[in-house]
Amino acid sequence: MSAVAEAGTGGGGGRRPVAGRGSGVRQSWRDSLIVARRNLIRMTRIPEIVLFGLIQPVMFVVLFTYVFGGSLMVGGSTSAADYRNFLMAGIFAQTVTFATAGAGAGIAEDMHKGLIDRFRALPMARGAVLTGRTLADLVQTALTVLILASVALLLGWRVGTNGDTDAFRVAAGFGLLMLCGYAFTWIGALIGLSVRSPEAATNGGLIWLFPVTFISNAFVDPSNMTPWLRHIAEWNPFSAIVQACRVLWANPGQSTSDAWPMQHPVWASLAYSVAIIVIFRTLSVRKYRSATV
Repeated sequence: MSAVAEAGTGGGGGRRPVAGRGSGVRQSWRDSLIVARRNLIRMTRIPEIVLFGLIQPVMFVVLFTYVFGGSLMVGGSTSAADYRNFLMAGIFAQTVTFATAGAGAGIAEDMHKGLIDRFRALPMARGAVLTGRTLADLVQTALTVLILASVALLLGWRVGTNGDTDAFRVAAGFGLLMLCGYAFTWIGALIGLSVRSPEAATNGGLIWLFPVTFISNAFVDPSNMTPWLRHIAEWNPFSAIVQACRVLWANPGQSTSDAWPMQHPVWASLAYSVAIIVIFRTLSVRKYRSATV
């Protein structure tokens, strides 16, 4: 809070005068980084946030690999190793999207405690509060993905098992995951601003994620689904990011679907993520302004 207060000195409680668009954008970015720093400091003081956020994806990896790994077919094979390499893209994508619940709960908690009203009293850009929060959540998500990747490697996950890849393509896959995770945190921000308690934000942030992640290509091949469900899975934005990672990492699970997102998953992932950021950031900032007036 002291860092934010520091940024607010010299304005007497009103908004800073903006000399021009360029200076306004720079000031908004500076304010966002200050808020992000405040949230990161808070996270370091509560390490349980990162710990509990990591336990769930690790449990999914272990359970799906060893419980279902020998029962589910991937490309005609029931090998546990093939399924593990097929599964990991889905687990990574699920991990970054589940950060939605944490983002929503954090913003709802700040609203509930009146911290948002204190931010509003400072001469800072309105959207900076939400942008700073989502940037901090992105850093936490990146740390979780890094640790999860280490665990997956220990369990036998490898890239390039179904073709050729390189360091650039592997990094591009993780970059798409981070962009997707950042996009979904804006959905969480809108949920957090729309409910009355952190508990409601957590529930509201999770309840819709389960059908989104399970009606997809993350854990099973959509070709085994009924036709109407398969079409939903193929056009699901979550499926696009999973498929993009499998293509970039050359893991099993290459799609034979004619659906455009499955044929061009990298471009589809970029388009979906940018669209989600634009739409939900606009709605979140508008909701933030009306909620604090």
